Amino acid sequence: MPFSRSITVVGCHSEGEVGDVITGGVLDVPGNTMYDKLIHISTKKDHIRQLLLNKPRGRASMNTNLILPPCDPRADAGFLIMESEEYAPMSGSNTICTTTVLLETGMIPMKEPITEVTLDTAAGLVSVTAECEAGKCKSVEFSNVPAFVLQLDFKVMVPGLGEVSVDIAYGGMMYVLVEAASFGLAVSNEHSRQLVEIGERIKRAVEMAYTPIHPENPGIKGFSVIEFTEPLQIEDGCMAASNAVVVSPGRFDRSPCGTGTCARLAVMHARGEIKEGEIFKHRSIIGTEFVSRIRGITEVGNYPAVLPAVKGRAWITSFKQVVLDSTDPFPEGFRVGDQWHMPPN
Repeated sequence: MPFSRSITVVGCHSEGEVGDVITGGVLDVPGNTMYDKLIHISTKKDHIRQLLLNKPRGRASMNTNLILPPCDPRADAGFLIMESEEYAPMSGSNTICTTTVLLETGMIPMKEPITEVTLDTAAGLVSVTAECEAGKCKSVEFSNVPAFVLQLDFKVMVPGLGEVSVDIAYGGMMYVLVEAASFGLAVSNEHSRQLVEIGERIKRAVEMAYTPIHPENPGIKGFSVIEFTEPLQIEDGCMAASNAVVVSPGRFDRSPCGTGTCARLAVMHARGEIKEGEIFKHRSIIGTEFVSRIRGITEVGNYPAVLPAVKGRAWITSFKQVVLDSTDPFPEGFRVGDQWHMPPN
């Protein structure tokens, strides 16, 4: 067969969000840290992401994770997160998918009832605790890097919407958070198109007015995601709420979003809505759930920060060999506007 590329991929999703995992066919890349490796692959080998995530092999509503040797000797494995428009420094659903694949395929030995794993990410070390039974990961809880608020009640003028109040926080990625009800909308499928269009407009307006920069890694800056929030409720003594995260190029995260949950925990803590150790159940637009908590308090630069922990589940969906025929006219795939939605300015 005249194949110019063959990549081994394990299909996986975490609470609805696809986070496939590359297990073979891609060699390690240079870099002293995982962030260095992220920069190298994004600037020198981005054709891998394009091949796997663009049509006809991929789609807008999926991610792919690349397992690599860790840079930090304390880690069991390293991984990079490929999304439709970027390489995310950290992602909760992708961490849960990657851990599940590492353990259920035996790349890292599974220990029952608990397996502890340390993963090296571009955002830093992430420790993971997996509940395991009969060869299956029943749940995965990750202790994320510190999350913190950069701005509360930041006012921005959005064309067609007027003045909008948003919160800006870091949970492994930089987030704009805004209440859905402030636009007369709810986190539901019937409002999907409006939420996506409004979300992209708000995000671009905030980008013009404010540039968030991580105080410990200035390479992590700018926005790629906006989170619509619903009001907090009390259920069985725990706080719970729904959210919808709009991911570029204009689609929803199907999961409750791990880094978005961490960013919201930071905002909630800054507003005095949650204390260390209290449980917060965060739900997605399709009703799936992550269970989170603040496990400690710290500082990042001059920002008060929280240490979040988020628990969810993942399921392997396929084992596949993705190939590129040497005569294929689309070696990096293609995009069409009916699915790769980018609203007009």
